[in-house]
This record gives sequence, structure tokens and C-alpha cells, in this order.
Amino acid sequence: MSRKVYVAGVGMIPFKKPGASETYDVMGATAIRDALADAGLDYNAVQQAYAGYVYGDSTCGQKALYRVGMTGIPVINVNNNCATGSSALFLARQAVQSGVVDCALAVGFEFMRPGALASNWTDRAPALERALELTNKLVGHTEIPTAIRQFAGAGLVHMRKYGTKLETFARIRAKASEHAARNPLAVFRNVVTTEDVMNSPMLWEGVLTRLMACPPTCGGAAAIIVSEAFARKHGLRTDVLIAGQALATDLPSTYEADDMIRVVGFDITRNAVQQAYEQAGVGPDDIDVIELHDCFAQNELLTYEGLGLCKEGEGERLVLDGDNTYGGKWVVNPSGGLLSKGHPLGATGLAQCYELTHQLRGTAGDRQVSNAKLALQHNLGLGGAGVVTIYQKAAQ
Repeated sequence: MSRKVYVAGVGMIPFKKPGASETYDVMGATAIRDALADAGLDYNAVQQAYAGYVYGDSTCGQKALYRVGMTGIPVINVNNNCATGSSALFLARQAVQSGVVDCALAVGFEFMRPGALASNWTDRAPALERALELTNKLVGHTEIPTAIRQFAGAGLVHMRKYGTKLETFARIRAKASEHAARNPLAVFRNVVTTEDVMNSPMLWEGVLTRLMACPPTCGGAAAIIVSEAFARKHGLRTDVLIAGQALATDLPSTYEADDMIRVVGFDITRNAVQQAYEQAGVGPDDIDVIELHDCFAQNELLTYEGLGLCKEGEGERLVLDGDNTYGGKWVVNPSGGLLSKGHPLGATGLAQCYELTHQLRGTAGDRQVSNAKLALQHNLGLGGAGVVTIYQKAAQ
């Protein structure tokens, strides 16, 4: 990555429950305008745009972008399941880093419905067919929604293999709520205790409570990605550098290991983060602040291990030592994460970018991580794709 790429502007709207938000195009357009204003840039300067969403017809990206302007630029619509927002970011960064353009926009939005995730296509085999077959084989409990069976099933494997306690996952959820209480853009800002999480309704007896799962959410977020030369020419900020980034997909181990932890993307995470660390010339001990894909409290703990923050099986110790929050080794999900900030699928990866950009700028307010210089973003979608991005606070 010889050509330096910077995050010049970010925008994000408050996340809301289904039924309480604006339409998807309004949410996306508002996030774009906020990112442009943050960068101090006119939309006419944008040379390419990547629009991420999961639930919507083709060219929804154009509808959102046309609310901001119609300049004839390429608009590419992106759908990579829950990694959609960061996949749009990956493409924007790649376009700038390769020299194809000097200024690219990544935007993500989602207009979600209440309840568990479901496909709108019932007349064809699902994209996750192989993963579903393996989940049925390894987990059973087909009366439980699929995402719960997959991620909670992976957590159950960890519990059985390493002795991890259900209460540890509850502690992760309680930590998320404490962080989100400081974030005015989070959908849930009420603080819950470990006991509250344990006492919430059981969705799978002894394996998962309701509060351990992220809520369906509506929202939008955007980022302006620029080259160094473009930033200098237009007087834009160059204080947040994308130092490393990788998008990885499934390996044979996802299906051949007969392991639910692999089914839910552990090896995708490990592959992507190793590439990103190498590009940035850093390791996990160098990172200060992390936004990771905590769609379920169980997946946050699994991701600690996938990112190399600890060895496999040692995620519980990291939690008990307090190394995932303020005063510990890393601050994980200062935004409140997917569990409390919310998870509008297409917007999630760009909301993570928004949070980490402000952390490195030192403008994160009450949730600011002291002296943050290196930040790591992890965004995962089953089926599968995972994006890891490492941001560095750049000298001015």
C-alpha cells in the first residue's frame, strides 16, 4: 500500500428501532451530507461511490445518492451480508489506493424489520445453504432462528471446550451497555448489569439470553476516502490514515472442520487480520481501540481470539481481567457495539469507521480512549466475508 489513503470525513445518523426511522434513502443521504460537511468538501468532488445495503432492490444506492446530487459518477451497489458497509469501505479505499480515483465515497444504510433476520427469496436455494446444512448437523434445534443457532452454537462449543461460563458473555453485554450510555447515536443507551443480562428471557436455555443478541436496527453512515495529494490540494485533514486493510472469505476449514466456531467465521477473521497487521507493520499489542462485530456477545469473545488478542480458549480470561474496556489493555466497542449501538446491516461497517475516526482525532467526547493512536475495525458477514481495517493517527 505505497499510496497513502486517508479518511477525510465521516457521517452517521442516530440509529433507531424499526418503525422509528426515516426511509433508507433519507438516512443514506443524511449520512452522506454529514460526511461531506465533516470533510469540508462538495459532492461534486466525489469521483466514485459505493453504496452498501442488504435489504432492498437494485440501485437503492442511486436513490440515496441522487438526493445529494446527480453528477454522473460511477455508483456501485454492494451486498456482502453483515460485512456490507466495510466491503463498501474496502472498495472505496482500494479505488483510491490503486490510483483509479483520488476521492471516493462509501455509504451504508439499512431499513430493517422487527424480528429475526430472514430471506426475502423463498423460491431458490439460499446462499448460506451449506452453512445451514452443517448447522443443522452440528446444532439441531431447528425451531430456533438460524443466526441464534449459529452464533450461540459457536459459543456453546467454546463453553464445552474451554469451560467458558454463560455469565462471561453476560459481562460482555453489560460492558457494551456501559459504553453505549456515552454514545448519543446508539439505539440502546440504558445501562444493564451482568445480572440483568442473565435474567433476561432465555432464547436458548443455558446458552443465550435475549440481551446477548443485537437488535434489528435502522440507520446510515458514510465516509469520504481520499489520496494524500487530493487532501493537500483541497486542504482536507490527513490525521486518520488507513494503514492496513484486508477482505477475506471462507476457507475449506469453514465446512470441513465440523466446528461451529469455524462456521461463524473464525478463520475469515484470522486470515483478514493477519493480512492487515502485516500491511500496517503492527501487531495486536500495538492496538489501542477496537470496534468489532459483536452481533452476539458470544461472537465478541470468539473474535478476541480470532484477532490474536489472546490465544484460543483464553477469551474468558481477557474479559475477567477487564482488558476489553477502559483501564484495560484495549477498549473494545467504545460505541456500544452492535449489541447496544445497534446493527443496521449495511451501515454497521461505516459506523465502526465513524467511531474509530473520532477516537483517533480525539473527538469522541465522553467515550474517548486516552491517547489513541492505532485502531482496529472488524466487520463480519456469514456466507461469507470479513473485513479488518487498521487506522493510524497520522502526524500533521
